[in-house]
Amino acid sequence: MIRINLLPHREQKKAAHRLRFQLLLGATAAFALLVVGTAYMVLEHQLSRQEQRNHYLQAEIGKLDGQIKDIGKLKKQRDDLLARKQLVERLQEGRNQAVRLFDQLVRQTPDGVYLKTFRQNGNQIVLTGYAQSGARVSSYMRMLGQSETFEAPVLIEVSSSVVNNQRVSAFTLNASLRQSPAGGQQGAKP
Repeated sequence: MIRINLLPHREQKKAAHRLRFQLLLGATAAFALLVVGTAYMVLEHQLSRQEQRNHYLQAEIGKLDGQIKDIGKLKKQRDDLLARKQLVERLQEGRNQAVRLFDQLVRQTPDGVYLKTFRQNGNQIVLTGYAQSGARVSSYMRMLGQSETFEAPVLIEVSSSVVNNQRVSAFTLNASLRQSPAGGQQGAKP
């Protein structure tokens, strides 16, 4: 019988198998290191890019904050200008009010009634004067109550006196100015 010794052949196969395993293990480890290194570099690049974006956004937010402060200043200036405009409009309205007031006084004053003084305190006016009779004072009060400018006339005092050798009734009365006609005229002006 012939005997063949296969032990060296098996050992050579085992050695070749080990060598392939070690090469495969080394290649896998190198590939794993390459993948980890590549992943690290990609993540590092993404992180630096995100930090650049964050810095850019911070800079833009700073610019917008400056613009918001400017907008706040502009709003304050606008409000100041609107307040000035309203003041000028009120002054423009009030400029003709005295003329209208005296015009209404002339129109509402009947014959036989003479005004001596006129005082205005806000919306309240005080009229003092002379009338030929008490009935003319009553008529004057009715006409003031029906006018578009005056409302709620109240007689304070009526006394008898002599002026220029004539017997007259001296009177003092209060009235208030109506506010609604001025607002109505504003609405009608557009």
